[in-house]
Order: sequence, then structure tokens, then C-alpha cells
Amino acid sequence: MVLTMKNLFTTILIGFLLFLGTGLRELHAQSALLRYADKQYSLDNYQHAAEVYEQAYAKKEKHQTARQIAQSYDKIRDYEKANEWWAKVVKFEEADREDYYEYLLSSYLVNSGEVEMEALLEGSDFTADDFPEIDAQKMKTLYSERANLKLVPVAGVNSSGSDMGMSVDRNKNMYFASDRGAVTPTEKPAIRLDLNNIYSEEKYDFNDREFFRIIRKDTSGNLTELNTGNEEVLHFSDPSFMHEKGLMFYTVTRRITKAKKTPEFAVGTEIYYSKIDESGMMSEHQAMPFNAATKYGVMHPFVDEEAKRIYFSSDMSGGQGGFDLYYVSYDEDLNFGTPTNLGSEINTGKNESHPYRVGDKLYFSSNGHPGLGGLDVFKADYSESQIGNVTNMGAPINSNRDDFAYSITEEGKRYLSSDRTGGQGLDDIYSIEALNKKLIARVKDCDDNMITESFTAILTEKDNRGTIETTRGADGSLNADLNPESNFELKISKKGYFSIYDNTLSTVGLEAETLEREYRLAKIPYQMPVYVDIVYYDLDKSVIRTDAEPTLDKLGELMQKYSFLDLRVASHTDARASDEYNEALSQRRADAVLEFLNKYNIGKERVRAEWFGEEKLTNDCGDGVPCPEPDHQLNRRSELVLEAFPDPDKDYELPKELLDKDICDELGIFEELQRELNAVPIVYFDFDKSNIRPVHKKELERTAIMMKRMKNLNLYIAGHTDQRGSEEYNKSLSERRSAVVMEYLVNRGVEAARMQHEWFGKTQPIHDCGTCSEAQHQENRRTELKLRK
Repeated sequence: MVLTMKNLFTTILIGFLLFLGTGLRELHAQSALLRYADKQYSLDNYQHAAEVYEQAYAKKEKHQTARQIAQSYDKIRDYEKANEWWAKVVKFEEADREDYYEYLLSSYLVNSGEVEMEALLEGSDFTADDFPEIDAQKMKTLYSERANLKLVPVAGVNSSGSDMGMSVDRNKNMYFASDRGAVTPTEKPAIRLDLNNIYSEEKYDFNDREFFRIIRKDTSGNLTELNTGNEEVLHFSDPSFMHEKGLMFYTVTRRITKAKKTPEFAVGTEIYYSKIDESGMMSEHQAMPFNAATKYGVMHPFVDEEAKRIYFSSDMSGGQGGFDLYYVSYDEDLNFGTPTNLGSEINTGKNESHPYRVGDKLYFSSNGHPGLGGLDVFKADYSESQIGNVTNMGAPINSNRDDFAYSITEEGKRYLSSDRTGGQGLDDIYSIEALNKKLIARVKDCDDNMITESFTAILTEKDNRGTIETTRGADGSLNADLNPESNFELKISKKGYFSIYDNTLSTVGLEAETLEREYRLAKIPYQMPVYVDIVYYDLDKSVIRTDAEPTLDKLGELMQKYSFLDLRVASHTDARASDEYNEALSQRRADAVLEFLNKYNIGKERVRAEWFGEEKLTNDCGDGVPCPEPDHQLNRRSELVLEAFPDPDKDYELPKELLDKDICDELGIFEELQRELNAVPIVYFDFDKSNIRPVHKKELERTAIMMKRMKNLNLYIAGHTDQRGSEEYNKSLSERRSAVVMEYLVNRGVEAARMQHEWFGKTQPIHDCGTCSEAQHQENRRTELKLRK
């Protein structure tokens, strides 16, 4: 019996040891699997790491193992599997806020935003208020507000593999990266090579995919694989052209051999450039000076020839985290400066990639800014001094998968790479086509130069009054997408320029895909005198004389008709009486003008009155100087100047009277505005005389005022005679007649250099008649004045 009990104890002990040994072997096996998976994860072999982690999890379910599996699938953008595993992660008691944060983001991503945060958090210790960084409403809005666009796979480009990053040269040949080719059958998803510095022989051999290389598709549809001529290159992608120097910049991963007894390391991407000819032949490859493949990756070069910058993505130290966007400046000799980080408004703690600048926008992809899931395409406002105001471009450009490598050709064709569902391969290249028409408006100045600096454009659809977004093209043109069969209004404005209105824009019946317009912005000729007149007073009087009333009536009518005309009144006296008395008298004369114009209901702010007493005489009839009464009369006056666009701080609309005129011709504007004003007189002379009549002195007085105020205008003076007398005599007489007018104006302060006088004798009569009447002879005896620019 004792022996039997001993045998039983021995049996139990052996069984226990066997069970313990099996458990230890299981524990050791799981630990070995985890160590191996961790190693693969550290080498960025995320697909293989996920598979091994799953084997370890099957042996024993642990929170940390589930977390590593979810993160591995996130790394290779298998978002559905990642979401499955994040759902398992949050069921563990150890699950913290970070786990729930990743679970929420993953759920929004795979469900296109159609989930409720409260439902996902049910049973946890968290509420929606614990995740203020997740803007659920914005994600739903981005999905719901779809642009009127469609994405069309580019014909003859996509394959069953991964195709990405379209670039087009000036001969319309296409260049893109592809890993197409012989593929070993496998159940394993391919590792994506568009964002992480995970290019290596080991990794890509493991994933059974061909290496990336750049493919050229010519205008005949022929595909050719490019060759860098660098035998170290494994992967080769992201073409970007520097057209002016015949160069192409691109991303490479080189074969870098690990020295014996050195730690394993991941090989980062680098940027190279080569000469490239029209047939796609590459030569003379050069490395960018900031490459450091064993320390960090640099990739996705974009050449901005206008700003002389190379934009790129890198995880070099000193960034915001993950891959950041940088630029480096270059000179004519391709000397490159120091990389400059685009800053925290563009870069996040995650990854930014694929920069592309056109006009006043910088486009890039990111999984750090709020988006629809995976990599989204964003745009930011661009100037050479500042880049900011990041905006998600929304659906359908973005999806809940990876959307990247957004580009726009010089002709306005847009391309996008994406691994969205429904594609032909792992990644596909799409053209973005409008389901509407495109407006291209070129805004130029009066010298026919494109205006590229800031101006405001407001485009509205007439039926619903909705505002339509406008963008700038590479050449500075104004671009917008227009709904079909609709009518539009456009206003373009810039400080100090006439605003432009166009209500003729329409896509109704428009068969062409593009509606093109060209506009001119003309500077407003502020405070431009368009008419000058003078009213005179009797001695010691301020009453408006009967002969002055027609002049003031004309001014009142013009100011009623043209809201952009203001009146400046400057009143004066002769030199008789004291200074104090004359100053008061000149003020009464100015007030009399204002009072006369009251009947036209002109706002007081449109009339500016000044008075100077005897301070500004038109001649030498000062105190104690004996002068004839007509000369004193010239001093007793109110000068009346009509100014167009008088307020330099105001933006004026183009007057309707000038809509069909060349608004860049300031003299033309002046002539149009004063057409009915008879601003420039004709001076007539007595028979065989060249002295100026008193009546014409008054007319020349206002001409002198006009010339002194309009410094941009010149005056042409032409003297003539009637047909009596010899040709030689009349030539001399007409010369004296033009000279006396010019001399009078010079004495009134008009620069001689701004006047040209000529004489024609009797060769250009108004009336060519052998037996003219005296009235006809009088019209021939004249000096004509014409304004010129």
C-alpha cells in the first residue's frame, strides 16, 4: 500500500514537472516571438512584425502585444485591421487615454466619419470632453461637403502595383514612380514607400515587390523606364523638374553596406538630381549636400523655379516630429543654402510630405492635421515671407485612405495619387476633373504686366448669390470652378485702382471647358482737375454777377451728374484796401459761391472753400502800383476747380461714362470728362494784330490754373492767320500769335518745357475761301490750344 502511494506521488510529481516544463516552453516561445517581432518593428518591417505579434498574442493575450499589432497595421496603412486591433486594445483594463484616442481616430477613419464618439466610449471612464483635439463635426463636414470634382484614373499609367507621383515636362511627357513588374505571389500587403524612410533591400525583398523606379510615358503612350546611371540606387521616385537648367530632382534609396560588428540600421532616403534630355536620358547624377542616409531621410523634392527653392520632406533632427516640410534656397550656380523648416503652422508631430507650390498656394499631404483619415491633401497660403492658414481640401480629393502627391501642371491639369478603394493597384494616379467649367481671368496693369501681388476677387453666382472660391494659377491668373448653365458676377479690386465689375460671365450654353477673361486694373487719377473756370466780381463786392451765373450753373449741373467730382473754390481780391479787409471780402466771395450752389443740393463735403485776400495776385498790380481797371479786374476773382476722384483714401468705382473707354489713358479720361466743358479755349485776334484781347486773358487765366494743377499734361499751341496777306508775312504773324499765348502762360507760372508752340500762317484755315466774310476771316485768325500727355 505504501509502495502504491509512493508510485502515485511519483506519477503526480512527474506530471506536474511535465506541465510546468510545457508552460515554461510556451512562455519562452512567446518571449522569443515578442523579441523577434520587436526587432522587426525596430527595422520598420511592420508587416512581418504584425504577423509575429499575432502569433505571440495567440499564445497569450496581452495589452501591450495587441497595441503593437494595432500600431504595426497603422504603419503599413492597413486601417481596417488596425481598427480591429485598437478595438481589442481598449477592452483591456490597462487601456489608457492614448489607447482610446487612437481607437477613436481609427474608427472615424474606416467609417468615413459616420460614427458617434459617445457610442465608442461607452463603458469606459472617458467622455467626448476628454478628447478636445478630435473635431468630430469637422470630420463629418469634410466628408459631406464634396467639391464638384471627379477623379479619373490616368489612362495607360496605372498597374496592379503601386504607381504614384505624377510630373509632366514642358513637352507633355509624363513621369511617375512605379513598382510594377514581375511579382511573386503572396498574401502579404506591400509595404508603402511614400512616407517612411523604410527603403532597404531586406525590406522590399521580404514584401515580394519590385523596386520603385521612374517611368516615362511619352505623348505617343510609350512607357520607358529611366536609369539614373547610379548602380547603388535601389529605389528611385518623386520626379521634379528644374526646366531652366534641364535637370530632374528625385528621391533615391541606395544600397549601403553595413560594416561587420556594427549595429543594424535603417537606410534613409536621399535626394539626387541629374541632367535629363528631351528623350528622358539621365546623366551626371549629383547628391544634395544635406543627404545623410544613415541618420535621417530626405524625400519628395519639389523645384520652385520662381522662388529658387527646393521644398522637401525630412525627419532630420530639430523638426516638429515625424517628417516635416523644409525648403532650401539655391542660386544660379546651384549652390544650396541651409534647410529651413516651414514651422509649426505647417508641420505637426506626425508626418508632412509631397510639397507642391503653385501661385499663392502651397499644397502638401499630412496625417497630423485634422482630416478624413490617412494622409490628406492640404493647402496653405503662400508668400516668400510667410506660409500659413492650412486648409483641408476635403472630399473627393481626400478620402479615408492615403491621398498624396497633389500636383498642377502649367496648363492647369491636376493630378493626385491615392490608395483609395476601387483602384487598379496598391496606389493609383488620378486626374482631377471638374464636373463644372473653369474660369481663367488674367488681371493686368496698364503696362500689360500681369498683376501678381495682392488684389481682392469676389466671384458670385447670380441665382443663389453664393460666393465661389478663387485661386491663383502659376502665372498669377485668377482661377475658379464654375457650375454649368449658370450666370456669375465678378468684382476685382485693389487699393488705389478702379474696381472692375463683370456681370457678363456665363456658362449657359458654353461648350468649351474654360471661360477666359482679361481685365485691366488702372490706377485712380486722384485729385485730377478736369475743369477750371473763374468768376469775377465788381470792386468791393461779393455778389455773384449775372455773367458768372452760367458758369456756376454749369458746375452745379456737372456735380449733380458726376458724383466723383468735387469743387475747390479759391477766392481773391485786388490789392486795394487793407489786408484784413480784403481777407474778409475774399471769404464773403467764397461763401457766395457756396450759397449759389445750394439750389443743386450738393453736399457740403463736396465743396472746399478757401480765401486769400490780396495774397495771390495774378499780375503786378500790388499796393500803390497804378494799373488799368481790366488788370485789377483779373485779381477780383474766385477760381473754380472741378477735381475728379478727390479723396486719396477712397476706392472709386469706374464711372459708367468711362466703361467703354481706355481707362489706362489718363489724358483720354480727362478729355472724356471735359468734353462738354470746353476746358481749353481758342484765342482769337484782331486783324493784323498779335496782342491778347481782355476776354481771352480770362480764358488763359483758367488755362494757367489747369496746367499748374495737372503736372502730367503738356500744352500744344498753334498760331494761324486768315488768308489775306503774303505767305511769308502771315507765317511771321502766326508765330507772334502763338508766342504771345505761350509767354502769357509762362508769366502765370506754367513751365515753358511743358509747352510746344508752332505756327502755320494761312496754310490751315478753318474756312478756305477766296472771298470770306468778316466772321469767317475772324475764325481763321486764331491760336488753338490742345492738351497732350
